[in-house]
Amino acid sequence: MQGNAQTPDGQISDAVEGNWVDSLAPAYSRPYLRLSRADRPIGTWLLLIPCWWGLALAMLWDQSPRWEDAWIAVGCALGAWLMRGAGCTWNDITDRKIDAQVDRTRSRPIPSGQVSVRQAVVWMVLQALLALVILLTFNRAAIAMGVLSLLPVAIYPFAKRFTWWPQVFLGLAFNWGALLAWTAHTGALHWPAVVLYFAGISWTLFYDTIYAHQDAEDDALIGVKSTARLFGQDTAGWLKYFLVGTVSLMALAVINAAVVKASILALVIALAGPWAMGWHMAWQLRGLDIEDNRKLIQLFRANRDTGLIPLIFFLAALLA
Repeated sequence: MQGNAQTPDGQISDAVEGNWVDSLAPAYSRPYLRLSRADRPIGTWLLLIPCWWGLALAMLWDQSPRWEDAWIAVGCALGAWLMRGAGCTWNDITDRKIDAQVDRTRSRPIPSGQVSVRQAVVWMVLQALLALVILLTFNRAAIAMGVLSLLPVAIYPFAKRFTWWPQVFLGLAFNWGALLAWTAHTGALHWPAVVLYFAGISWTLFYDTIYAHQDAEDDALIGVKSTARLFGQDTAGWLKYFLVGTVSLMALAVINAAVVKASILALVIALAGPWAMGWHMAWQLRGLDIEDNRKLIQLFRANRDTGLIPLIFFLAALLA
């Protein structure tokens, strides 16, 4: 566990090089924006994309896109940014002692002393309240779904202490938007959204296992559990199962959504989405090297594109 804990100007060790927080944000705001991972936008994308999946499939399901859906899409984007920030702040509060022992995370604002725990709590609450304001513009069923999402968010940081499968809990939290956005459009929850939710969880197991391999050595020393440690040298084989699960479940969600009112052409176009997504995941597998941290973070960040690929096909299906 050797390495520089923190650069002189407080930059986080795994932040995106040249990010706007370190280069443009006022100095007083940087520690808080770093708590929210604003210098690492991939997490916001991974939280937002399932929301857009859910919204697109909901529009395909009832064939009734409305102007309000534009606000749902924008509201989900703003809410994803805020709730990802609140969730990361909560994670850093609960993990501050663990983060101080891991090379990649000891430069984070709390263990490095940039922000106190009390300041972090205030920042977390502020972000959550702003997200609540956005949530209250949706229908009642979606508001209830949003409130329920706090349960997996609250549990996730502790999962690595009691299970080898904390990535499942991350998946439960990060893909909740598929349920929420579907409900925001339709006013109720239906089976296609639930199946899509499980497809997202399988996808999360894929990309977060790749991510977790960066910390596998440190995690073993301090006793933190993860699928990366559980799978070890068998990781590639397990990732193949998650790839198949993601594609199969998403295809099933598409069929259940499109079979109600969509045309055959729309169904075929939409089904091409999970197929293309699967090829992108297969490309990641071909480049996987669990001993190369630079490659691991590169593949992890590539999952923004992985998730956007089926969305493009879903939107195209709406025009068919």
